[in-house]
Amino acid sequence: MTLATFTDIVAYSICVPVLPDFARRLGASPTMIGVLFASFGLTLLLVSVPMGAVSDRVGRKAPLVGGMLVLAGASALFAAARTLPMMFVARMLQGAADGVTWGVGFALVADLYPTEDRGRVMGYVVSGTSVAILIGPTIGGWLYEAGGVSLPFLFVSALALVWAAGFLWIRPVRLVAPGPRPSIWSVVRVPAVAACAGLIVVVGATMAMLEPVLPLFFDRRLGLSPARIGLLFGGAAVASTLLPFVFGPMADRFGGRRVTMTGLAATAIWMPMLATAVGFRSALVLMLVQWTAIALVMTPSLAYMADVTAFAGGDAYGVGYGIFNTAWGVGVLVGPALGGLLFERLGFARTALGWSAGVLLVTMLLSRVKSNVPPVDVEAV
Repeated sequence: MTLATFTDIVAYSICVPVLPDFARRLGASPTMIGVLFASFGLTLLLVSVPMGAVSDRVGRKAPLVGGMLVLAGASALFAAARTLPMMFVARMLQGAADGVTWGVGFALVADLYPTEDRGRVMGYVVSGTSVAILIGPTIGGWLYEAGGVSLPFLFVSALALVWAAGFLWIRPVRLVAPGPRPSIWSVVRVPAVAACAGLIVVVGATMAMLEPVLPLFFDRRLGLSPARIGLLFGGAAVASTLLPFVFGPMADRFGGRRVTMTGLAATAIWMPMLATAVGFRSALVLMLVQWTAIALVMTPSLAYMADVTAFAGGDAYGVGYGIFNTAWGVGVLVGPALGGLLFERLGFARTALGWSAGVLLVTMLLSRVKSNVPPVDVEAV
């Protein structure tokens, strides 16, 4: 699962260094390239919950194998694409594969590990994705120099085929016995599940807002070069790679809900401090603290979703992580657009302060939702 999510994120990020080549070849405007990237999120949102529900009924193996095969096919299509419509199809297939891998994959982890171990194991998986974020663009640039625009995508396609074979080989045995199969609606309407999803929207939007807005702030306020800005985000990615090994066990010990709430509050409280950066070194320290707080949300929130869907047993984990994936996708879609608008109108300091207040308010409201869940209505099988 760690290797599969690593490959999935490499597939997402490996496009970055080859975008100028694609734009020149196809005569695509920056706006069109942006729409191309955004199309990934459309199929991610459409696929996540339904495929999670399917995996609750047919098991995790077949959807995971299928997701890796779709990713392999999408990457191969990218390598062969010579028109924008072909690239849009490939990108949307990547989004569908992402929805399967993340939703069904974390449901598999929840199946196999008890509450006291889930945070630790999910931390391993999240660390793999952080490594992919760190090195994906580098791999893409090196392969592009070595073999042209097609080679990075063929590399990802080959990796996806290997992990598809890996999922075929494993024989997962559920920790919990199968039980009645809950409907999607019966899980979504549980207040604790909805509260968890709300928190995921907030943290996804916050991360997605900071990623495009911070470089603009560092460029305009501090005059940092693209290379130095890249180093700042590289340092943050290193922290994101290491900290899940610490915060995962914390979620096991103190509970995913409590640690997630604490991390989100810390994220909000520290965010306005980013505006006080006066140079590269201070910006690096401030970013490391900010990404430490964000990491305190990420892995524990995965354990939190397992906790709030455990009332229906293993037959709800697929739906639960489909909801998680969908909530994250909503945040990623909303965050950059809203953050860019606020940054343009208010500047970074006011944007960060207002965003921080909003996150704290939402966190306080969602913390009032009771963590216990009632029995769920079950569809006739």
